[in-house]
Amino acid sequence: MRKRKFGTALTLFLAFALLLTGCAGSPGEAKTEEKERDASAEIMKADGTIRILSGSENEELEAVIDECSQATGVEIEMDYKGSVDIMRALESGAEEYDAVWPASSIWLSMGDVDHLVKHSQSISMTPVVFGIRDSLAEELGFKGKDVSVKDILAAIQGGKMSFCMTSATQSNSGASAYIGFLYALLGKQEGMTAEDLQGEQLRADITELLGGVERSSGSSDWLKDLFLKEDYDAMVNYECLIIDANRQLESEGKEPLYIVYPYDGLSIADSPLGYVDHGDSQKEEAFQAVQQYLLSKEAQSEIEATGRRISANGVSDENKEVFNEEWGVDTERILSPIQMPDADVLMEALNLYQTSFKKPSLNIYCLDFSGSMEGTGEAQLKDAMSQILLQENASRNFLQANAGEVNEVIFFDNTILDIERAADDSDEALAQLYQKVADFQIAGGTDIYNAAAQALAEASSYDLEKYTPAIILMTDGVSDYNYQTFQEAWDILGIDVPVFSITFGTADPTQLEELAEATGGRVFDGTQDLTEAFRSVKGYN
Repeated sequence: MRKRKFGTALTLFLAFALLLTGCAGSPGEAKTEEKERDASAEIMKADGTIRILSGSENEELEAVIDECSQATGVEIEMDYKGSVDIMRALESGAEEYDAVWPASSIWLSMGDVDHLVKHSQSISMTPVVFGIRDSLAEELGFKGKDVSVKDILAAIQGGKMSFCMTSATQSNSGASAYIGFLYALLGKQEGMTAEDLQGEQLRADITELLGGVERSSGSSDWLKDLFLKEDYDAMVNYECLIIDANRQLESEGKEPLYIVYPYDGLSIADSPLGYVDHGDSQKEEAFQAVQQYLLSKEAQSEIEATGRRISANGVSDENKEVFNEEWGVDTERILSPIQMPDADVLMEALNLYQTSFKKPSLNIYCLDFSGSMEGTGEAQLKDAMSQILLQENASRNFLQANAGEVNEVIFFDNTILDIERAADDSDEALAQLYQKVADFQIAGGTDIYNAAAQALAEASSYDLEKYTPAIILMTDGVSDYNYQTFQEAWDILGIDVPVFSITFGTADPTQLEELAEATGGRVFDGTQDLTEAFRSVKGYN
């Protein structure tokens, strides 16, 4: 279990196989062909800039991407977002981007409704796994053993383990793990139906399993970073990110994670890179140069050295040591993932995750109603809250309230102006809470620390073991008061609740970063799109 301290994290494993056809080539085909090319083959050159919308896991490849840019002459701009965001961008035409690079082909298949994506090929692959503290894996009897999802469920039921994972409705690793859980609990490898999702035993088991989630996240890479700072039992994440985490843990003299591959629900992320065709032949040429480089023998070796696999048939001798067997890494295991359900079943499963199966959220919103918010700021804040609290809007982005969820709003300026709470998790109660936000009037100065301290006090009245809690603070200004107010509340109350902040207007990110660092939270930039920032925050609980 997590030990309370000023920051922490955890780790788990599972998987959901996204063997999609049509959008992407088979994960091994293109890479095998490229590996057989003459290493001295000339790299294609091109002019211009391409902007790639990418999953956060590819942040670990920035050195390779920089080398790609130098070798091809193409300037590459990366924009990292969650899988659902990538899918939604494609649905609306992805006008701002020249290419997309999600974790798995499913998000291309579901999002590319206008068939804009061309030349899609898998760049690498990585299974979604559990990373469990080595000593805990030993205690649970998981080391050197074939482990099932039900074995993990039993450990959770016995109070022996909890874990961290990304949100199934915002991130591919979370979705993959979740679908893998469902298949394993159903005793299937393929053919999941909508009727299967209604089974009472399945609903009981998956709710109990997800009840073991201690921290959620909208980003796989951020989850890894959180785990490194904190003290959690385990996390579900990509094998390559757990390998990276272990490198850092061992360099700091800390206990590594032991990788567990649940044999009854393994999924693979196939990392497809595809061109978004907006009719610009120069952009297309630049994209093809980039893709050619990333599939070259040299680049593939560098990618493999980060812990990603470039073949379904083991790893190369030159990178064998990267996949450390002492960490439980199994390079001899045949990667045979589960079959992705049909799109309508997948959507139903994701909706059930958000509304019924996941651990209830405890959301305490601290909303800045200081004088500087008057006008545009106030209007945008209220619109952003409508996307969260009005369930018709929330459902468009899988942000609906779930069963048992708690929603409170603290209105503040340099004082606490009011505190309101939704009566329950119903659409009507949440709409009533939104109306109170919509009717609220602008007041005086700004004190973010007093508001965050009050939110901690509110959170302390709940049994936090039953919830995924978060304080969500939005401000457009610099606090008139100092951090000590919050520090004292944190020390006195002794509870561990992350503060996620959204900057707006002239908000001082330094002050907000201080709160995030202390609590294991994060700061989001709302200066360009406040509504999108609110949506991003919600992926974290």
